[in-house]
Amino acid sequence: MEHTYQYSWIIPLVPLPVPMLIGVGLLFFPTATKNLRRMWAFISILLLSIVMIFSIDLSIEQIDRTSIYQSLKSWTITSDFAFEFGYFIDPLTSIMSILITTVGIQVLIYSDNYMSHDQGYLRFFAYMSFFNASMLGLVTSSNFLQIYIFWELVGMCSYLLIGFWFTRPIAAGACQKAFVTNRVGDFGLLLGILGLYWLTGSFEFRDLFEILNNLIYNNEVNLLFVTLCAFLLFAGPVAKSAQFPLHVWLPDAMEGPTPISALIHAATMVAAGIFLVARLLPLFIVIPYAMNLISLIGIITVFLGATLALAQQDIKRGLAYSTMSQLGYMMLALGMGSYRAALFHLITHAYSKALLFLGSGSIIHSMEAIVGYFPDKSQNMVLMGGLRKHVPITKTAFLLGTLSLCGIPPLACFWSKDEILNDTWLYSPIFATIAFFTAGLTAFYMFRIYLLTFEGPFNFCFQNYSGKKSNSLYSISLWGKEEPKPIQKKFHLVALLTMNNNKRASFFAKKTHRIASTVTNTPFINIFPFGAAKTFCYPHESDNTILFVMLGLVLFPLFVGAIGIPLNQEVIDSDILSKLLTPSLNLLHQNSTHFVDWYEVLKNPTLSVSITYFGILLAYFLYKPFYSSLHNWNILNFFAQRGPKRILWDKILNFLYDWSYNRAYIDAFYTRSLTEGIRGLSELTHLFDRRVIDGITNGVGITSFFVGEGIKYLGGSRISFYLLLYLFSVLLFLIFLFFFFFK
Repeated sequence: MEHTYQYSWIIPLVPLPVPMLIGVGLLFFPTATKNLRRMWAFISILLLSIVMIFSIDLSIEQIDRTSIYQSLKSWTITSDFAFEFGYFIDPLTSIMSILITTVGIQVLIYSDNYMSHDQGYLRFFAYMSFFNASMLGLVTSSNFLQIYIFWELVGMCSYLLIGFWFTRPIAAGACQKAFVTNRVGDFGLLLGILGLYWLTGSFEFRDLFEILNNLIYNNEVNLLFVTLCAFLLFAGPVAKSAQFPLHVWLPDAMEGPTPISALIHAATMVAAGIFLVARLLPLFIVIPYAMNLISLIGIITVFLGATLALAQQDIKRGLAYSTMSQLGYMMLALGMGSYRAALFHLITHAYSKALLFLGSGSIIHSMEAIVGYFPDKSQNMVLMGGLRKHVPITKTAFLLGTLSLCGIPPLACFWSKDEILNDTWLYSPIFATIAFFTAGLTAFYMFRIYLLTFEGPFNFCFQNYSGKKSNSLYSISLWGKEEPKPIQKKFHLVALLTMNNNKRASFFAKKTHRIASTVTNTPFINIFPFGAAKTFCYPHESDNTILFVMLGLVLFPLFVGAIGIPLNQEVIDSDILSKLLTPSLNLLHQNSTHFVDWYEVLKNPTLSVSITYFGILLAYFLYKPFYSSLHNWNILNFFAQRGPKRILWDKILNFLYDWSYNRAYIDAFYTRSLTEGIRGLSELTHLFDRRVIDGITNGVGITSFFVGEGIKYLGGSRISFYLLLYLFSVLLFLIFLFFFFFK
């Protein structure tokens, strides 16, 4: 075992040769490097597979021997400061390494096909490999300074990947928004690190925890200052894991390629914040106010993310807000001290969300075959529908990911989410009520996404005959100007229920041409009876490589939940996850030894599963496109009736829709108060500099010029005139002195 641990330093270094060699190759041998570009994808996958095998081996050894290993090398040593660079291997490191590598390999294989048409193929794989290396370096770091270095490298890679298509103004604005928002949290993280170093004199995690605990126990430190440092440390994970109020960058990050969205939302950037809070939990747990803040931010994010996902039309944005809500569950669990439940949900959610994002990429890829690369059309769920007939494999994979994320037993997320929900009852009934209600919202908006995408008729049925570029149907970024300005298209729920398909389509286009029911699945069909000849093709299934990756990922939501199921009916910590986390649980004083009550195990999920099924049924009744057969339902009669109830219901639905569609107005608030405020302050400062600072300088110069010009005409080369002027000046001076002293 010791021999294996000694070589753990290779974990973050193995993927590094790929970006280095690609960079050197493009610099010195560009033609040969581009011709062999598929080779670099194979090398990237191979190297990350080596890291995955090594990480699995470490995890197996930790399950058998439950140990922690740390190796340090001196980097800088002075009389006042010592910095050691090393690596730290514990259960949390092993879990995160396996998660990063398994998801990363699937995304790399997927990207080889998905990005094959892109001119930036090599640049994409260089960024991806460096991203994985940075994240692996982050999870193996042994001290605060080292983790901060890799923390910033992860942020840099996310900036490059979100803005991968940097020639598009929207993508450039999205990566800048992510960069600026994360700088706010990272500055707080840096201040917290420096504050704790000032208190303890150490950057090493284990030494710092021990010293700080002794200081607090002996009352030798200002508890208010320690709490402030903890709050500042928490600011970093708040930004990185898209927690309220620094969550605004996450939906705009969808402007990057879809494989990047899968990697960011599953195993890298957003997982980094959860990882850091879990790593620092021994520090937070001795500061009650810090734990209260973590749980409060978590529950707010849980509810906010779910409500903002309700009315999103872009499929990737809907999944992005879903990620935000699920990260809130993890943060809530950490704030309650449920270390095991948080990590369990991190694992199950990562695989389910990776499957959903890669499935959405397959859907977008098939839609682009029809509409071209126009995200406002190829990613708009309202323009999809009926895809289950054309992409059955993608539909099956997406459905399994949806069921898992909703918490349907026995899929993976059911076990982890239910554990968090049960812990909330012991922590706070108010938090538990919100968490259970949000579980129903999760089921509702996830099945809304599924039904709008795969069920009913195929809804892409509009073209702009004027030749003008159509406006976007949703807001991409609120940072900077947008050209053209997006037009919000309201889609009222009552109208959705009562109008027929043709009326529904008219909300989005002036001219509509539907495909006749007799048309077969012909590759290209002319469906426009007038004007220039137009062609249309049905969506089609993605290539085998993409389908292979999705089918491989399907296995994880089906079986990864088994790692949290007790293998022995007598003790609850007999499951694989608890065995792996034993050293960490001992460190947190949470080792469980009580017996399993299978009656409680079966009874506890009843409420959460019932709420989940209710959310699914509600989504089915509202979005299943059988409008003509639903007119006799009581719910529609209630919607259709006139009177105060109908008016009140309309107001409620309008408010909910506006709240969700406009992102709870948080982005607009930041735009008005921060973006426009800073711009106004800059313009005011510029005006002060131009009118006052430059005005004084220019005024002195102009005054000197006119004085010089005036004096120039006083000289006439006559000594008598000079003497007269001199005597006159002396006389005036004497008169001034006389009146000043003898007044």
